[in-house]
Amino acid sequence: MASGNEEETARRYSWSRIGPASELSQKQCRLMFSFLGRESDVCLFYVKGEFFAMDARCAHSGGPLCDGDIEDTDGALQVFCPWHDYDFNLRTGVSGTGLQQQVYEVKLEDGSVYVRHTSPLSLQPFSSGQKS
Repeated sequence: MASGNEEETARRYSWSRIGPASELSQKQCRLMFSFLGRESDVCLFYVKGEFFAMDARCAHSGGPLCDGDIEDTDGALQVFCPWHDYDFNLRTGVSGTGLQQQVYEVKLEDGSVYVRHTSPLSLQPFSSGQKS
C-alpha cells in the first residue's frame, strides 16, 4: 500500500508521450517544453542507447544544458554546462560542485518515449493562450 507522500507525488507527476523512440534517438539532446513555462523545460538526452531527462537550465546560473558536451567520466555519463562547465550526472543529477539538477523518469512503451514530469511536455512550445 502506498503511503500518503507516495500518493501525493504520484498525483503531482504524470507521464507525457514525447514521440517515437526511433525518431528521438537520432539526436543526442532535444529540448522539451513544459506547459509551466521556460523555467520548467526539460532536456531529453539519448546517449549510449539510453534516454535520460533533466531540467534544461543549469542549477548554477541557468545555462542551456542541451548545448552542453556529454562525456563518460569514470563510467558516469555527465553533461557539462556550456556557460561555466559545471558537470551533472545524467542518471542522478549530482554535480561534482555540490549542486543538484532535477532528473525525471523516462520509459519506453510500444516504441514511444515517455517522461514523467509535473506538467505536460512537448517538443513544440506551448502557446501562451493554452495556459489558464
